[in-house]
Amino acid sequence: MPERPATSSVTRLSRPARQAQTREALLATARRLFIENGYGGTSIRDIAEQAGYSQGAFYSNFDSKEALLLELLRGHMQAEAEQLAVLVAPAQRSLEAILDDLQAWAGTLDSDVNWSMLSVELQLNAQRCETFAAAYRAIWQQHAQTLAQLIGQMFAQRGMRPPVANEAIASALMALVHGLALQRAATGTAATGQMVVIFLRGLLALAENSTT
Repeated sequence: MPERPATSSVTRLSRPARQAQTREALLATARRLFIENGYGGTSIRDIAEQAGYSQGAFYSNFDSKEALLLELLRGHMQAEAEQLAVLVAPAQRSLEAILDDLQAWAGTLDSDVNWSMLSVELQLNAQRCETFAAAYRAIWQQHAQTLAQLIGQMFAQRGMRPPVANEAIASALMALVHGLALQRAATGTAATGQMVVIFLRGLLALAENSTT
């Protein structure tokens, strides 16, 4: 009886899986190069070559360098919102436990100097390009709306009414967190976690009981 050919131990990726792999490699490489060389000092050719792909592969995934930069922002905002949802959303958790976890989470932002540097590149490019600025603002506004919903949920689950609109709290929280992270990148010192909790405790102290 003839022997059966040996089955390859290497599983071939599907076309969508290969494209997703290529996209992630391009994003990771671009993030590194933007941090190392600045946005203006990084070309599409640099990104494609260092990721191990052709420029054609780049354009199969992104319309432009600006589109890739926006995707980096969108991915970061989504991950941030998902992390906060895990900490804030469960109604059964005590308020003190939530605040402790928020302080620890915000403290991790101090160590992400690379993201702080990349956020500067995003802001600078938004100043230079009106089209990019519009897309940049849209992503930030969507993130602020998501945070506002989480904040509203945190207060409502405890029968409390925040002293100002949830959207205003979300915007202030984003400014505080990202501003302190940038300060950490510039000076090496910041107390993001502690300041976030002080900010939230102040709001909680001013909150009204919604049943009254």
